[in-house]
Amino acid sequence: MSESEPIVDLRPALAGRSASNITQKNASPPNSGPRETTAITVFNRQELNQIFQVYGRQVASGEWRDYAIDMGRETAVFSIFRRSSECPIYRIEKTPRMARRQGMYAVIAATGLILKRGADLRRVLAVIDKSLRLVSR
Repeated sequence: MSESEPIVDLRPALAGRSASNITQKNASPPNSGPRETTAITVFNRQELNQIFQVYGRQVASGEWRDYAIDMGRETAVFSIFRRSSECPIYRIEKTPRMARRQGMYAVIAATGLILKRGADLRRVLAVIDKSLRLVSR
């Protein structure tokens, strides 16, 4: 194909239209009014730092191997996997609408059992942070 030949669109719905018509039709006009935005619940930098501190220790010890972050309208979820092919062993959920009730953070086990819920992420993460502790001398 040479540079002088036009590119032919093989899609039947767009056949016969020029490229300028397609882009003008799909492009929204500037300043067309307020856009409807949907709020998404996310983890901020401080929350992710706290989560990754716990996650990093467990990865270094060989307990955990993978993670996933899901962000939706109601909740943000940090899922922790022992292997990437399995279901998550823990889920750390942030649900802002629960902030005034029981706290917006929760650690949930693979069975669906809520291990801890609270307003302070560091205290909630202490449930799954299995640091080495001296039992006796």
